[in-house]
Amino acid sequence: MMEKNILIGHGSGGKLSHKLIRELFLKNFDNPILSQQGDSAILDIDSSRVSFTTDSYVIDPLFFPGGNIGKLAVCGTVNDLAVSGAVPKYISAAFIIEEGLPMEDLEAIVSEMAAEARKANVMIVTGDTKVVNRGQCDKLFINTSGVGILDKKYSDISSGERVEAGDRIIINGPVASHGMAVMAARSFEGFDTEILSDCASLNGLIGEVLATGADVKFMRDATRGGLATVLCEMAENSPFGVEVDEESVPVDENVKGMCELLGFDPFYVANEGKVVMVVASEDAEKVTETMNKNPLGRQASVIGEVSAGTSGRALLNTSVGGKRIMDMLAGGQLPRIC
Repeated sequence: MMEKNILIGHGSGGKLSHKLIRELFLKNFDNPILSQQGDSAILDIDSSRVSFTTDSYVIDPLFFPGGNIGKLAVCGTVNDLAVSGAVPKYISAAFIIEEGLPMEDLEAIVSEMAAEARKANVMIVTGDTKVVNRGQCDKLFINTSGVGILDKKYSDISSGERVEAGDRIIINGPVASHGMAVMAARSFEGFDTEILSDCASLNGLIGEVLATGADVKFMRDATRGGLATVLCEMAENSPFGVEVDEESVPVDENVKGMCELLGFDPFYVANEGKVVMVVASEDAEKVTETMNKNPLGRQASVIGEVSAGTSGRALLNTSVGGKRIMDMLAGGQLPRIC
């Protein structure tokens, strides 16, 4: 049964988000492309196959250690395309601006957005601008869409339909840095926590991995809901499960300390520069070695494997020797982190 009113948890990426998508949006918009529920839609246009995605960015605050909403918008769109196996090419950008936003802030945001687009080798080719009265939005919201070219041999990466027991799960570096950097900027302004967001465009790193010929069977960027939500989504309604070793998942010490101080589980904290890959077991070493050569993958690690004995469940082998089931959050740890 649907709730009578929208709750903040409906935007968390957890259980309420999935319920809203399933019981409202999918029910009304259902079609074979949307039902795949990937980060991008895979479209056949004439003889070409393209990846298409859209996202909106409402982060609070607009500026955070390691980036701002403009950089975030480009990175998030590029990464949604890249994890489908596509080469990102073009982005649209629409701005909803609250009256009174300082022009110097907007200029800094647009400048960094342009710099990140050049770095990721994508072009911002169309857009829109709306200005609303004071109080009708919170400073600035950005909506983006992105288009990438997809080689047909990577068409099944979004669905993960070839994933099987024994495949290895890899992440390219420490988790939870973005969420904790935003939390620090929001709650401890002026206090140097030495925590930077991991906000980065991953298309270069992913392209290097694919160029090795490794059998990459699934990719997803661990944004809202963090690593745990990606693992739960992988296992949900699947004939397999996943098992992850807690000690194999990298977490920076400063991030871990802040999570412990504030009572957050780093497995559920948002990232903006982390890709979770499922690869054939024989290719796991090659993939991690390739990632380790890239600045965005220097702490890449095999964190677990796909399991035949835990169908539909994501299990964590804890650092104290036991096992616990990972589940999606019912609400959200940190609102407005992307």
